[in-house]
Amino acid sequence: MNMPEVDAYGTVQPHTIIRQHLDYGHWYDRNKLSLKEIMNVQYVSCMNPTSGSFTINPRLQRHFSVFILSFPGAAALSSIYSTILTQHLKLRNFPATLQKSTPQLINLALTFHQKIATTFLPTAIKFHYIFNLRDFASIFQGILFSSVECIKSTQDLVKLYLHEANRVYRDKLVEEKDFDLFDKIQIEVVKKIFDDIEETVEQTQSLNIYCHFANGIGKPKYMPVQSWELLAQTLVDALESHNEVNTVMDLVLFEDAMRHVCRINRILEAPRGNALLVGVGGSGKQSLTRLAAFISSMDVFQITLRKGYQIPDFKMDLASLCLKAGVKNLSTVFLMTDAQVAHEKFLVLINDLLASGEVPDLYSDDEVENIINNMRNEVKSQGLVDNRENCWKFFINRVRRQLKVTLCFSPVGNKLRVRSRKFPAIVNCMVIDWFHEWPQQALESVSLRFLQNTGSIEPTVMQSISKFMAFVHTSVNQTSQSYLNNEQRYNYTTPKSFLEFIRLYQSLLCRNGKELKSKMERLENGLLKLRSTSAQVDDLKAKLATQEVKLKQKNEESDKLIQEVGIETDKVSREKALADKEEQKVALIMLEVEQKQKDCEEDLAKAEPALTAAQAALNTLNKTNLTELKSFGSPPQAVSNVSAAVMALMAPEGKVPKDRSWKAAKVAMARVDAFLDSLINFDKENIHENCLKAIRPYLQDPEFNPEFMATKSYAAAGLCSWVINIVKFYEVFCDVEPKRQALSRATSDLTAAQEKLAAIKAKISHLNDNLAKLTAKFEKATADKLKCQQEAEVTAGTISLANRLVGGLASENMRWAEAVQSFKQQERKLCGDILLTTAFISYLGFFTKKYRQSIMDRTWRPYLSKLQVPIPVTPSLDPLRLLTDDADLAAWQNEGLPADRMSAENAAILINCERWPLMVDPQLQGIKWVKNKYGEDLRVTQIGRKGYLQTIERALEAGDVVLIENLEESIDPILGPLLGREVIKRGRFIKIGDKECEYNPKFRLILHTKLANPHYQPELQAQATLINFTVTRDGLEDQLLASVVSMERPDLEHLKSELTKQQNGFKITLKTLEDNLLSHLSSASRNFLEDMALVENLEVTKRTAAEVEKKFQEANVTEAKINEAREHYRPAAARASLLYFIMNDLSKIHPMYQFSLKAFSTVFQKAVQKAGPAESLRERVTNLIDSITFSVYQYTTRGLFECDKLTYLAQLTFQVLLLNQEAGTAELDFLLRAPVQTGTLSPVDFLSHQAWGTIKALSSMEEFYNLDRDIEGSAKSWKKFVESECPEKEKFPQEWKNKTALQRLCMMRAMRPDRLTYAMRHFVEETLGSKYTVGRALDFAASFEESGPANPIFFILSPGVDPLKDVENQGKKLGYTFNNRNFHNVSLGQGQEVVAEAALDLAAQKGHWVVLQNIHLVAKWLGTLEKKLEELSESSHPEFRVFISAEPAPSPEGHIIPQGILENSIKITNEPPTGMHANLHKALDNFTQDTLEMCSRETEFKSILFALCYFHAVIAERRKFGPQGWNRSYPFNTGDLTISVNVLYNFLEANAKVPYDDLRYLFGEIMYGGHITDDWDRRLCRTYLEEFIKPETLEGELSLAPGFPLPGNMDYSGYHQYIDTKLPPESPYLYGLHPNAEIGFLTQSSEKLFRTVLELQPQDSHARDGAGVTREEKVKALLEEILERVTDEFNLPELMAKVEERTPYTAVIFQECERMNVLTREIQHSLKELHLALKGELTMTGDMENLQNNLYLDAVPEPWARRAYPSTAGLAVWFLDLLSRIKELEAWIGDFTMPSTVWLTGFFNPQSFLTAIMQSMARKNKWPLDQMALQCDVTKKNREEFRSPPREGAYVHGLFMEGARWDAQAGVITEAKLKELTPPMPVMFIKALPAEKQDCRSVYPCPVYKTCQRGPTYVWTFNLKTKENPSKWVLAGVALLLQI
Repeated sequence: MNMPEVDAYGTVQPHTIIRQHLDYGHWYDRNKLSLKEIMNVQYVSCMNPTSGSFTINPRLQRHFSVFILSFPGAAALSSIYSTILTQHLKLRNFPATLQKSTPQLINLALTFHQKIATTFLPTAIKFHYIFNLRDFASIFQGILFSSVECIKSTQDLVKLYLHEANRVYRDKLVEEKDFDLFDKIQIEVVKKIFDDIEETVEQTQSLNIYCHFANGIGKPKYMPVQSWELLAQTLVDALESHNEVNTVMDLVLFEDAMRHVCRINRILEAPRGNALLVGVGGSGKQSLTRLAAFISSMDVFQITLRKGYQIPDFKMDLASLCLKAGVKNLSTVFLMTDAQVAHEKFLVLINDLLASGEVPDLYSDDEVENIINNMRNEVKSQGLVDNRENCWKFFINRVRRQLKVTLCFSPVGNKLRVRSRKFPAIVNCMVIDWFHEWPQQALESVSLRFLQNTGSIEPTVMQSISKFMAFVHTSVNQTSQSYLNNEQRYNYTTPKSFLEFIRLYQSLLCRNGKELKSKMERLENGLLKLRSTSAQVDDLKAKLATQEVKLKQKNEESDKLIQEVGIETDKVSREKALADKEEQKVALIMLEVEQKQKDCEEDLAKAEPALTAAQAALNTLNKTNLTELKSFGSPPQAVSNVSAAVMALMAPEGKVPKDRSWKAAKVAMARVDAFLDSLINFDKENIHENCLKAIRPYLQDPEFNPEFMATKSYAAAGLCSWVINIVKFYEVFCDVEPKRQALSRATSDLTAAQEKLAAIKAKISHLNDNLAKLTAKFEKATADKLKCQQEAEVTAGTISLANRLVGGLASENMRWAEAVQSFKQQERKLCGDILLTTAFISYLGFFTKKYRQSIMDRTWRPYLSKLQVPIPVTPSLDPLRLLTDDADLAAWQNEGLPADRMSAENAAILINCERWPLMVDPQLQGIKWVKNKYGEDLRVTQIGRKGYLQTIERALEAGDVVLIENLEESIDPILGPLLGREVIKRGRFIKIGDKECEYNPKFRLILHTKLANPHYQPELQAQATLINFTVTRDGLEDQLLASVVSMERPDLEHLKSELTKQQNGFKITLKTLEDNLLSHLSSASRNFLEDMALVENLEVTKRTAAEVEKKFQEANVTEAKINEAREHYRPAAARASLLYFIMNDLSKIHPMYQFSLKAFSTVFQKAVQKAGPAESLRERVTNLIDSITFSVYQYTTRGLFECDKLTYLAQLTFQVLLLNQEAGTAELDFLLRAPVQTGTLSPVDFLSHQAWGTIKALSSMEEFYNLDRDIEGSAKSWKKFVESECPEKEKFPQEWKNKTALQRLCMMRAMRPDRLTYAMRHFVEETLGSKYTVGRALDFAASFEESGPANPIFFILSPGVDPLKDVENQGKKLGYTFNNRNFHNVSLGQGQEVVAEAALDLAAQKGHWVVLQNIHLVAKWLGTLEKKLEELSESSHPEFRVFISAEPAPSPEGHIIPQGILENSIKITNEPPTGMHANLHKALDNFTQDTLEMCSRETEFKSILFALCYFHAVIAERRKFGPQGWNRSYPFNTGDLTISVNVLYNFLEANAKVPYDDLRYLFGEIMYGGHITDDWDRRLCRTYLEEFIKPETLEGELSLAPGFPLPGNMDYSGYHQYIDTKLPPESPYLYGLHPNAEIGFLTQSSEKLFRTVLELQPQDSHARDGAGVTREEKVKALLEEILERVTDEFNLPELMAKVEERTPYTAVIFQECERMNVLTREIQHSLKELHLALKGELTMTGDMENLQNNLYLDAVPEPWARRAYPSTAGLAVWFLDLLSRIKELEAWIGDFTMPSTVWLTGFFNPQSFLTAIMQSMARKNKWPLDQMALQCDVTKKNREEFRSPPREGAYVHGLFMEGARWDAQAGVITEAKLKELTPPMPVMFIKALPAEKQDCRSVYPCPVYKTCQRGPTYVWTFNLKTKENPSKWVLAGVALLLQI
C-alpha cells in the first residue's frame, strides 16, 4: 500500500479507489457510466512503512485491523536460521564438530549484519545502501549450496560465510574507503567470535572465491577456487567453447573480470537470482554476463529495438520469454541495458516481474488456458491437485526460478537513483554487483595481454607501454574532472574506450610500420640503384675499350670481302649480256612460229565442215542399210555411180580399178563390216592424184548429190555425201600443207635456240649463287661492324647517362640517405611515437587546445621520461606530423578546413580514428570541410528524417561514407550496434533494428552535432571519438583576417589565396614527383641504365622539382611580404574574433542568446563595408575596428534583455582593454570579486565594516598603496565624496583622481557599490565612446533588411509589448497583408502545428510571410519546426520570410527553443527601455508631428499629451524599484498611452473647458487602472495623475520632476530635443522617490552584474581539494541542531484550562500557538524522517532530498515556508527569528498578561491582534465594532522605557519605515537620510476609537506590510502625521514594514 505515488494534493489515488469500495461497496464503470456493485470481497493488505509514501489515509486505515510485523529480533532470527543451517548440516551428513559450530556462526552473521546496517547508511549517491533480511537470507542461501566436500572444518565454514557476506554486502559498495572499512569490521567481528581464526582470515585475504564451476564446467558443485591460474584456465576454456557457437567475444580475463564472472554466475545459479550490474558503459557487464550464463548453460535474450518499439512489443517479448521459462522449463537470462530502456514504462513491467514474477495483462485468456493445460500433468506429478490456481502458481514459480533478469545500468547522473525510488524491486529483488573503474592492475594486464599479439614491440618495452597506457587512461579521467569544473564540459572514459585505445594502437603501429618499411625500401632501392650506377660506370669504360679494338678488326675483314664480291659481280654481268642477245633471237623466232601456226589453223578451220559432213554421212550408214544396198540386183545408174566413185576414191596407192561396175562394187562391199571400217579409217589427208582424177567425172554429174540419191537408196545417199565431202576436205588440206611444213621447220629452230639460252642461264645462276654467298658474308661483316659501333656508342651514352643520373640525383642521394637514417631512427622509436599519437587520437579529441597541450606536455611526456625501462620516443614528437604531412594539410585547407593548428589536429583525428568520429561543431566549420572533402560520395542524413535508416543501410552495403548531422544528446537506440561496430557472422553483417545489413569494411560513419556543449553519456563516448571542432580565438582570427583583407585589399588576398593554393599545390606536386621518382627507380629493371625514357623521365621530374622548389622559395618571399601587408589588418580581425567569443559566451547568461558564426560573418562583412574611409592605413584600421565593434554591438544588443545589455557592455569593455593590454588582470579580478579582508573594523563613520574590509584588500595592491591611510587621514574630503548623491560624476580626492578609469572603478566598487551600474556606464562611455550607452532602439525596418529565407526574425517577448505591429506595418509597406492572402499569422497552441506547417510550405513556395506566435507553447513540435525551417531555408522563394515570437523560459532548465532556430534568426527583444530618458523618447515615438497638429486646441492638447507621455514613462519605469515602486508588476503598454491620447483628443474636441477630473478618472481608473489590482497601487496611479494633469499644466508652472518643467508649445522634434537637453540625469527624484530607493536594487544589480561578468571569465579553478566536511555531515549537524533547539509543541488543552477569562487577546494567542504547533510539528516530523533516512532506516524520497538540499543551501524548505509566515530570510536567520517568536509566545502564555510593548512582528497574523484591540475597546466602551478605527500615535520612547502595558490599546514595537523616516522630535514623517534605508520606528501606541472621531487632517495613510515584498503581505493602514502634502509620501512609496 506504500507504493503508489502521492500526488501534489496529498491524495493517493489507488487508496481513494479502495476506500470508495470499502465505504460504498461499488465502483463506476467509466466507459458505460454505470454503477458496478462488487460483492463478497475481503481485503488483506500490507505496506512497508519505511519506503514509498510512508503514509496511509486514516479514512482508509479505519477499515482495517492493523497488525505490526516488526523486524524479527535477534533471538527469532537466531532460531530461524540455526534451524535451517542445522538441518542442512544433518541431512548432508556433515561432521559432528561442524554441527556444533552452528550457534557461533549464527551469532557471527547476526552481529555482522547489525554492524553493516548501522555503518553503511544510504545517501543520495549511495541510495542502495539498504541492508535487510533479504540480504541476510541471501547469505544462508549461499551456505546451503555447500556439500561435505566443500566444508570439512569450522575454518571452511567461516571461510564460506565470509565469502557469502562479501558477495551480499561488499559487492554493493561504491568506493574504496567503504571497502577498507568493511574489511576492518569483518576481521574485528570474526576474531571476536571465533578463536584461533587468524590464519583462516589471512588466507581469505588473498583468495576466497566459491563458485559452481570450481572443479570444471559441466560439473556444478559449489566449491572453493584453488588458485587464480586454475580459475583463469577454466574460464578461458569456457570462453573458447562459447566463441565456437556464439558471437566471438574477445575478453581479457584479469582478476577483477574473473571475480565478476564468479559473482554473476553465483547470482544466476541461485533460485530466483536476478542481478543488477552497475557500472559505466563499456565495463564489460554484458560480455561477462554472457560468459557466466554460458557456464551455467543458460540462453541469453536481449530485446532488439527497432523503429517504434513500444510497450506492446516489449510485452510480447516478455510473454514469449516467460513461456520459454515456464512451459518449456528452459533457463534463460534476460539481459537488459540502459540503452534498451526506450521508455521508462518498460521498468514498470520489469518491476512487476521481479517483485511477483507476474506481469499483469501479459497473456490473453486463451493463452492463459493454454498455459494451465500445459501445466496440469506436471502439477499432478508433484502430487498436487491440478486446479487452475495450482497450475498458474506452478507456472509463475517456475518462471521466477528459470527466468533470470539481469539489468546493466550506468551510475552516471541520477537516473539510477530515480529509478530505484520509482521501481524499488530493482534494488530490493536483485543482487547488486557494482563494477568499479578498472584498477591500474587491470588496465596494465589487459594492455599487456593485447600487446603480446603485436610482433613489432621489444618484449622489454612492452611492460612500460602497458604502464603508460594505463597512466594515460587514468590521467585523462583526472583532467576530465577539471575540464568539467572549469569549462562545464563532460568528457568520459570507460574501459571500452581503453580497449579501443589499445586496438587503435595496434592497427596504427602495424599500418605505420608497414608504411615506414615500404618508404625505407623504396629509398634504399633508389640509393642502391644510384650506388650501382656509379659502380657500373667503370665497368662500362673497360667494356668500351675492348669494343673499339673489335670494331677495327671487323672493319678490315669487311674491306677484303668487298673486293671479292666486285670480281664475281663482273663475271656475272658479262654472261648476262650474252644471255640477253640470245634471248632476243629466241623471241623473234617465236613470233614467226606463232604467225605460221595461226595461218595453218585458220585454213584448217575451213576444211573442218567438210570433214564433219563426211563423218555425218558415214554415221548414216550401217550394216543394215548397206546390206540392203548390196542386195540391189541392178541399181539405178546414179547408185552405181556412187559405188564406182567410192571405189575410185578408195583405190589403194592410186591404182584405180578399171572395173567399177555394180558387180565389182558388190564384191568390194561383200564384207559389210570391213567396208564400213575402211570408210571410217580412210586416210583423208593423202588421196592419190589418180583417184582424184578418176572421181571428178562423177562429181560433175548433176544427179550425184545426196538428196537425189536418198530417193534411190538411203545408203547410196550417205556414200554420196561422204565422197563429195572427203574430196572437198582434201582440196582445202592440200592448200594448207606447205604452210605446215614451214611451221614445223620454224619450230625446230625455236627449240634449238631455247636450249642454247637455257645453258647460258644455268651458268648465270651458278655465278649468282656464288655472288649471293659472298654478299651474305659481306652483309654479316657490315652488321657486325655496325653492332660493334652501336655497342660502343651505347656504352658511351650509358656512361654519360650514368654520369647525368649520379650527378643529377646527388642531392637526392644525400637526402635519401638522411631520410633512410631518420626512418631507421623513426622505426626504432615507432612504438613510442605511435603510442603518444594514439593516446592523442583516442583521448584528446574533445578537449580544447589548452587542455590538449597541458596533457601532452605536462602530464604524458614527463611520465614517459620517468619510466624505468624507457620507451623509445622522439623527444619533440608532434603527433600531427606523424599522422599527416604538408601535402595532406594543404589538400584539406584547399577543401575549406580552417588553417589553425586545432583544426588540423581535429581533421587528423577524424581521418585516423577507428571509432566513428563525432564532431562537436557549433559553428559548422567541420561539417563544411567534411562535405567538401567527400563531395558527391558523402551520404548526408539526420536521425528521424524520412528514410534515414534506409540511407544508412544502403551505404553500409556499398561502403559509402555517411554523415549524420545535427545529433541531439541522445541517439536513436536502433543505431546502437552500428555505433559500437558490433559485427556478426564473422564480421560480415551488422544489425540495424531487427534487420541484418551487410557490412562493407569500407563503410565509414561520421556523426555531427551543432550543440555547443553537449553532454553525451559515457556509453556513447566510448563508441565514438568526440572531436571538438568549436572554433578557437586564433583560428577565427585568421579566418576573419582573410575575410577583411579580401575586402580591403582583394588583390592581396587573391594573391595570398592563389599563393596558398599554389603553395599547397607545390607541396602536393613535390610529394608526387618524389614518389614518381622513387617508384620509377625502384620498379626499373636491373639494366635500367639502358632505359633512356626512364632516365629522361627522372631528369624531367628533377627539373620540375627544382622549378617548383624555386617557385616555392619565391612564393615564400612573396608570402612573407603579403603577410606583412596583411598583418596591418590583424588588430581588426583580433577584435572581431574577440567580439564573436564574447557574443558566443552570452548563452551562459541566458540560453536564448545563441548566435551562429555564419550570421556573425555577415555582420562583420557589412561592418567592414560601412567603415569610414581614411587617408592612412592606420586610421583605416582604427575605423574598421570601430565599425566592427559597433555593428556587432548593435547586432547583439537588439537581442538582449535590458538587464543583460550592461553586462555585455562591461564584458566587452574589459575584454577589449585586456586585448589592448590597457588593463591589469589583477585590477579586473578585484573589481569582479571584490574580496574583503575579514576581521577589520571601519575607523570612519561613512564606510561600513564590509566596505572598509574591501578597501583594506584593495590597499594591498601596488597601485592603491596607502589608500586606507589616506582615507583615515583626509576623512572629511573622502566623506564628502562618498556621501555625494552621484559620486561617479565627482572627482576623487587628491591624487586619486588621476588614476585610470578601471582603477577608479575599483575604488568605487569598495566605497559605493550601489553606484556601480552608473559608474560602469560612465566607464564604458569613457573607454568605447558615448554611442554605446545611448539606449535608442534600432528601427525594425533595418533589422528586416537583414532577414532572408534562411534568417527568420525572432521576437523574444516581454510583458506589455506587442512586436506584431512592427511586422504588420512593414508588411503593409511592402504589400504583405492578411487581405492579400500573402501574410499568414498562426498563433500556436494545441493542434495549430499542422496549420503552421501548411502555412510554411505554402509561403516558402509562393514567397509569402509567416508569423508564428508563441512557439514556446508547443515544446514537442519545436524539433520539427527546426528541421522544417532548415529544409525551407535552402530551396524556397527569395521573398519568403518567417517571424517567430516566444517568451523566454523563467529558468535555464525550462529553456526549450532549439539552438538551430535561435542561431540562425535575427533576435529582437522588444522590451520597454530602461531609464526615464529612453522611456520618454519611446513614449513620444508613438506619435508624429501629425498627431500634435490634429487637435484644434493645440496648447492644451500638446501639454496634456506630453504630461501623459511622462506619466506613461514614469509608471512603466517605476517597476525597477521593486515593491517600493509597485506592489505588484503590471503590464502597462503603449496601447494604454495611444488610447488615452485618443480619449484626450475626443474630450478636448467635445468640451469647451478641459474636464480634468473626467480625464484623470478615465486614465487612472480605466485605461491604466484597468491593469491595477492592488488598492495602494491604484492610489499611487491616481496621485501621479493629480500631480501631472491639473489646470497648472497650461500656466507653465508645473514641474513634472524637480528641475524638469512641462515644456510649452513645440513641434515634434522640438519635444525630443527638449528631453535631451532639459531632462535631469536618471535618479529616483524623477519618480518622486528618495535616492535610497535605488540603493537596494542598484547594489543588487551591480552585484549581479559583476557576478555574471565573473562567470563569463575563462575559469581556471582546479577543484579545491579537501573541501572540509561532506554534504551529508553538514546537513546532519544542522539537522541535529535544529531538532535540539526547536521546542516542543504548546499543550493547548492545558493552557486553555489555565485561562479564566477568554478575552480577544487570549483568542489571538491561542490561534498563534496553534499555528506555531503546526509549523514546529512539520519541522520536527520532516527532520526526523530525514534523520532516519540518513541513518538508513527509511528510503530517501524526493521530498527528503529537497529538504536535504535546502538545509545544505541555507534556504527555507518549501513545506515549512508554506506553514509559516512570510519571510525573505535565509534558513539560519529564519530559524533564529522562529525561536524569538516562540520565546515571545512563551512569555505571553506564562501568565496571559499582555507584554508592556508587543512585538507586532512576532505574530503569524498581526491583523488578528490589531482586531483584538478594537474588539476589547468596543466591548469596554460599548462601541459598535463595524464603525471603529485604529488610531496610531508614535511615542518618543524606545521599548526599554516601558514597564507596563497601557490601560486601553497596546504599545507595539518592531516596525521600520521604508521610503522616509520618522522625525521623533517633530513627530512627523520627514525625508530619509542617504543610505539609511529602513530606519526603525519608536514604540507606537495603538488604540481604537469611533471612525468619525478620527483626525484625518495632515496625515498620511501609511500601509503596514509584513515584509519588504509588500503586496500580499499587507496588514493594516496607520495614519501618520505629516507637514508635507501626503501625495509626496504616496509617490515616494512610504510604508511601514514588520521585518527587514
